[in-house]
Amino acid sequence: MPTPTGTALQQTESALKAIDIDPLHSAYWEQHECVVLERLLPPPLVEHLALEAERVRPFVNRNYVPRHKKGGSVSAYVLRQEAPETMALYHSEIFRRFLSRLTEATLLLCPDQDPHAFALYYYTEPGDHIGFHYDTSYYKGARYTVLVGLVERSTHCRLVARLYKGSRNREIREVRIPMDPGTVVVFNGDKLWHAVTPLGEQEERIVLTLQYVTNREMGLLKRMFSNLKDAFAYFGPAALLRRPPAHKA
Repeated sequence: MPTPTGTALQQTESALKAIDIDPLHSAYWEQHECVVLERLLPPPLVEHLALEAERVRPFVNRNYVPRHKKGGSVSAYVLRQEAPETMALYHSEIFRRFLSRLTEATLLLCPDQDPHAFALYYYTEPGDHIGFHYDTSYYKGARYTVLVGLVERSTHCRLVARLYKGSRNREIREVRIPMDPGTVVVFNGDKLWHAVTPLGEQEERIVLTLQYVTNREMGLLKRMFSNLKDAFAYFGPAALLRRPPAHKA
């Protein structure tokens, strides 16, 4: 007997196989490697993911970087142990093939040592936000971000994307995106200049982020910088003690 989670994910994978990807592919490339897929994931799967986000709430690390970000996050190290549905979605080969067709890249899972591989971001206190940034790849290849809306009880907190920044042929266009439950945003981390506007009073927003790469290798200096960023801006130094050992080739 499949578990409820297995059934929900299987239904999602079946639905992904049936999607006409051509218009989504066109939109992704027309928008400088970014596309919003409204309510792509069906409610049964989203409900499972949201329940896990609630279950791991005691593990949330609150972080504050002056003039840049304020919020909470839970790393992949925790989610591997406490959130099997979330890990199953990240590892889904069908979902990854769908994303690979969309991006025209062979997407790989991040190494187990990367706490950002799949993580949860919690906007739960007034003023929680993150300033404009790229999801810079420290890997020896491209890094793609997939955002999944789980909880959206806010009229103020929005993903703001400035499309075409860095493009020589297009003027920058700003769009504000509500991350409704099941909505998925896919983009090349080095291409999309984006931010999240401050949360209002008595509001809440929870987003799952999935990261995929085209090359799993990372240089030593960039690994050290990435570890420091993760420890102090996202998951806390204690979280890194959960880091699994690296596998030798």
